[in-house]
Amino acid sequence: MKRTPAQTTPHLMDRTDRRILEALQEDGGLSNQALAERVGLSPSPCLRRVRALEEAGIILGRVALLDGRRLGLELTALIHIGMDRHTPERFASFEAAVSDYPEVQHCFLITGQAADYLLQVVVPDMNAYQDFLLRRITRLEGVSSVHSSFVLRRVVDRTSLPLGYLTGH
Repeated sequence: MKRTPAQTTPHLMDRTDRRILEALQEDGGLSNQALAERVGLSPSPCLRRVRALEEAGIILGRVALLDGRRLGLELTALIHIGMDRHTPERFASFEAAVSDYPEVQHCFLITGQAADYLLQVVVPDMNAYQDFLLRRITRLEGVSSVHSSFVLRRVVDRTSLPLGYLTGH
């Protein structure tokens, strides 16, 4: 999924835009016809609104959500990574490298911890994790510390954003 830079000015939305976003977060595979019916519009105005939300960078793309466990990806690790130097070049190099690893589901630059980055990684098992850690992460230039935690159970696992905070008319 291609991400675009965040806009500096918020997109003005009404309740219909919000209903469109809620419906697409629930089922990104809805056809325009089905989406229009769900939000109470005819297809043409619905498509125009979806395109406007895409052009505004609010809708970044549509994806299929897969069940990793059914695909044999049983282990989710959260990795806190400390860097040896806090320079733009060091961070850019690290971020470019981890962006190429398909195991990395999320990479956050963080503050308030003893680490600089938090990665969420998905692999089949502990052997695959050890291989990923030793052959990739610890070999990246600038990585000075690595602390891993493993997910026992997903209590809340959602992809939708809380749209109740949006203002609209």
